[in-house]
Amino acid sequence: MSPTVASAGSNFVNSIVAIFSSLVHSVLAVFEAIFALGKGIISAVIQIVQEVVSLGVQVCGGVIHFVTANFFVLLVLGGGYYLYTQKQQGRPLTGKRLQ
Repeated sequence: MSPTVASAGSNFVNSIVAIFSSLVHSVLAVFEAIFALGKGIISAVIQIVQEVVSLGVQVCGGVIHFVTANFFVLLVLGGGYYLYTQKQQGRPLTGKRLQ
């Protein structure tokens, strides 16, 4: 079969359509890559924030427990010292005053 003008025109149109189809697919692939990059960045930022918050809770939780425990120990020791010194001075330990 010899090539005709109609078959050449048909091949030309098919080639142009294939070029535009490839161009559209390339543009869509670029947008998909950009969206995937954005998703990865957002996911990484969220994970970093979660890890920092977790670290802060672990560190501060330990510090808060330590400070609270020391506060209560000092409170008990201070209260005991206060009661001991009041008893040594002969003052009554109750809130009633003798008149």
